[in-house]
Amino acid sequence: MKGYLLIAFLIIPVCIWGQSYQKRLALVIGNSTYLNGGSLPNPVNDATAIATALQSVGFEVMKYQNVDQKEMKMAINSFGQKLSGYEVGVFYYAGHGMQHKGMNYMIPIEADLQTEAQIEFDCVAADRVLAYMDAAQVKVNVIIMDACRNNPFERSWNRSATGNGLAMMNAPTGSLIAYATAPGRVASDGQGSNGLYTSALLKYINDPQT
Repeated sequence: MKGYLLIAFLIIPVCIWGQSYQKRLALVIGNSTYLNGGSLPNPVNDATAIATALQSVGFEVMKYQNVDQKEMKMAINSFGQKLSGYEVGVFYYAGHGMQHKGMNYMIPIEADLQTEAQIEFDCVAADRVLAYMDAAQVKVNVIIMDACRNNPFERSWNRSATGNGLAMMNAPTGSLIAYATAPGRVASDGQGSNGLYTSALLKYINDPQT
């Protein structure tokens, strides 16, 4: 797993710092305050830190925190519709997420998932972001999913096909998808103000010579 993460940390700054890319757009979302349990201390802090770091290297940043399903879909739609005018696109999400039937879903703050069947209707599919990136045909896309934490809703489910953590996603041409841990694994939220994964990622974004 360490090798997997190291590769991501080495590649992401290259994409972000590429001097030949002029117009750069990022959508950053952090969900911490879940209304039906499972609140997380770090994602909003992580999103704020990532947004600041990306702005410092020339990105126009669209930042959202503690969004419900409607707000999350609107943010992704706005990002996708704007992206075609840029050369680099970055999507960062920190919060609860899960895989279901081989697809990854981000959990909005108002979700109350009593059954596994609600996932497709009450969450937001990560493929929504990939579809917009594929259609925009920008030179470089980076998708960062810091969403591999334990799912607080699944304890009462009779789960059969849904696995732990996030599933591997197929990246569009010219895209990199980075996870907080290897697909299928669960990551720690960390003890400080930022999660372990984002803390390490910030180090490489802020200091590309590291």
